[in-house]
Amino acid sequence: MEKEEKNGKGSDGMKKRICMIIPNPMVKGGIAAVVNGYRGSKLEEDYKITYVESYRDGSKFAKLLKGIGGYFHFAMVLLFHKPDIVHIHSSFGPSFYRKMPFIYMAFWAKIPIINHIHGADFDEFYVNAPEGKKAKIKNVYSKCNMLIALSEEWKERLSQIVPEDRIEIIENYSILHEDALEERMQRECNNTVLFLGELGKRKGCYDIPVVIAQVKKSIPDVKFVLAGAGSEVDEKAIKKLIDENDVSNNVEFPGWVRGDTKDNLLREADVFFLPSYNEGMPMSVLDAMGYGLPVVSTNVGGIPKIVRNKENGCCCEAGDTDTYVREIINLLNSDKWRFDAANASLEIIKKGYSLEAHLHQLERVYEENLK
Repeated sequence: MEKEEKNGKGSDGMKKRICMIIPNPMVKGGIAAVVNGYRGSKLEEDYKITYVESYRDGSKFAKLLKGIGGYFHFAMVLLFHKPDIVHIHSSFGPSFYRKMPFIYMAFWAKIPIINHIHGADFDEFYVNAPEGKKAKIKNVYSKCNMLIALSEEWKERLSQIVPEDRIEIIENYSILHEDALEERMQRECNNTVLFLGELGKRKGCYDIPVVIAQVKKSIPDVKFVLAGAGSEVDEKAIKKLIDENDVSNNVEFPGWVRGDTKDNLLREADVFFLPSYNEGMPMSVLDAMGYGLPVVSTNVGGIPKIVRNKENGCCCEAGDTDTYVREIINLLNSDKWRFDAANASLEIIKKGYSLEAHLHQLERVYEENLK
């Protein structure tokens, strides 16, 4: 095979074709947030990218139609616009099974497959799975030329399935909004704590009502903004706990937010809070850091790499509500600590978590698999 040029072009000067399997841009969650940043970026300048949508939010029927349409679209791409690489964005659980047909089709077409894993609960997905399921997972992942992990921890976990030399680490990224911190430093503290994400047990949301009640004892006008959506069961249970802890006046539920609404919430907040039990490299934390927010989160997944104790916030043991409370109060009560941590968040993003750095790593993986 002829050697490829560095900028995604072959020796004939033509852009190499990438087929990217993605969710609909309006889907709630981190995968869509990651992929949406690729649109209009340098990646599209360097490669000819075809996006194939495989999932959407909505009813079961709407999801089924989107899935079938995605398989048909992908088949047409393979037949008439054969890509040089298939880049699949996937997760665990139902996402794994939805992506299986794409992996098998690309494998049969002898096209290199890069599987970008945005998973969370690895123990449930693989470690504690029956042997038959483990064998299926190994078989599917063996068809992939490369897996992309979001952190060193996830590389170690995925190495239980495929050899380490077939796993690359590409961490998620953030967009800098330095003006948000400048605005925040010119106003009084709002005593506002922001959560962004799925409202459920995995994100630690069942711990939040107790945290609010304890913080309220020291800061009566504290406001927790829980921006996200969950299952009907989870949302109902969380709101019941909020009522039981008598903190309903200290909580807002704006629903799943994006665009200007999300931008405004990140600008108005003083502290970001994500008490997750399982994570990859959460885009919500990176987004918050890009807006110059100090972070109180947990030492799971890739979070300890970006949330550094006594530097830009606190990385706590998951479920340690006493520590959550103490750290949130300390940040809200001290302008100096809050702004020092906020500046540190921006510096961490600048030094290693920019979109440009992320795309540079991704293009390097593409080039390795084009050889």
